Amino acid sequence: MAFSTLVLLTLLAQDFICPMDPDVHAKGPGKCPRCGMKLEARIISPVEYPTTFTFQAPHLSIEVKDPKTGKTVHDFELVHEKLMHLFVVSSDLSFFAHVHPVDGKLDLDLPKPGTYKIAADFYPKGGMPQFAEHFLTTPGYGKSLTESLAQLAPDLTAKTGENLKVSLTMEPAEPIPGKKTLLFFKLEPGDGIEQYIGAWAHGLIVSEDLIDMMHTHPTYADGGPEMQFDVYFPRAGMYKIWVQFQRLGKVNTVSFVVPVKELR
Repeated sequence: MAFSTLVLLTLLAQDFICPMDPDVHAKGPGKCPRCGMKLEARIISPVEYPTTFTFQAPHLSIEVKDPKTGKTVHDFELVHEKLMHLFVVSSDLSFFAHVHPVDGKLDLDLPKPGTYKIAADFYPKGGMPQFAEHFLTTPGYGKSLTESLAQLAPDLTAKTGENLKVSLTMEPAEPIPGKKTLLFFKLEPGDGIEQYIGAWAHGLIVSEDLIDMMHTHPTYADGGPEMQFDVYFPRAGMYKIWVQFQRLGKVNTVSFVVPVKELR
């Protein structure tokens, strides 16, 4: 994650920051209001943990290595009630899944042959939160990644999930690369909103060319009908956003397509 000099200096002046959301900081101990992680009394330096994905359809295995010792990592912090979150999207961005491997293993239920991008979100104990990405192709699929990519059109219309209607507005209305964009989600009906896997909502943002992928959570949410996400789109282009909310025990997964354009 890139920070401006001003933001970095602000972080350095604080004593406690969130390992999952390093822009959240405080002068004393506590919990992150965004993800619930315990604030840590240190400045976190990114350290990448080598991660290997092995896919023998339908079986997926994920092995994480300690960058210092080279040994397989078996101990992970609990983040949003799970030791590992795995996101799966098809190359044409028609399919999305948010699932949770156990001991790094999972059978993937893929809807059709093709190329998929997957991302594992996990936090090795004593280390740094990781977001490891990988492409996999089902056996016998012959198209190249370029041939199977989506050509998205903007889609900001309200969506209906299992038992929620979800509307999206943005500030600015036309997002600019590298600048903060506020995503405001309005939920109807506004009653019965519950946390889903330890957060008021989960969001996955993927660029049309599959290069950029971000797992995010609300910056402001209190169980009411309105939530705010703060997002920095890294480049111009089309981005598909999947957002998951829970109401009265039902998980609502809806999606939008946001165009991001360079400032003229």
